[in-house]
Amino acid sequence: MNLDLVVELLYWRDVKTSGVVFGAGLSLLLSLTLCSIVSVSSYITLVLLSVTICFRIYKGILQAIQKSDEGHPFKLYLKQDVCLSEETVHKYSDCALARFNTTVIELRRLFLVEDLVDSLKFAVLMWILTYVGALFNGLTLLILGLVGMFSFPIIYEKYKVQIDHYVGMANKRVKDIIAT
Repeated sequence: MNLDLVVELLYWRDVKTSGVVFGAGLSLLLSLTLCSIVSVSSYITLVLLSVTICFRIYKGILQAIQKSDEGHPFKLYLKQDVCLSEETVHKYSDCALARFNTTVIELRRLFLVEDLVDSLKFAVLMWILTYVGALFNGLTLLILGLVGMFSFPIIYEKYKVQIDHYVGMANKRVKDIIAT
């Protein structure tokens, strides 16, 4: 996905597209808090299948009444190639493998205390995350992250001057405290 498309999506340049993506993502995450992932995926599949079946029947009835010869309403989509090429699979699997190996090497370095300071920083981070985990579950954090992704960019764009002013004041205060 192109980075410009993501920026346009998060900054609500096309309100309909951003609304659909945000609404669908939020609905999915909220439904996952109520039902299992198996149930949610089954319900989503059933809804999509019901819509396509109803549309196909509707178009068939319209063709019979109007005596037109339009054919299958999804003919264009049925002819499109949806298979992944081997090159694409190799490209992404190589990328995933490189990231996995980097992560494993870094975790080995942290757990086997190659650098004491880094391992202590990691321990403090994990200790802080225990408190975060006690307050929120993973889905709640994902919901907050999704709402933040679609809210913060547009809020920052509208109130950039005020936000930068207060962030500057906070940075100055932190530097003063550290200096003291």
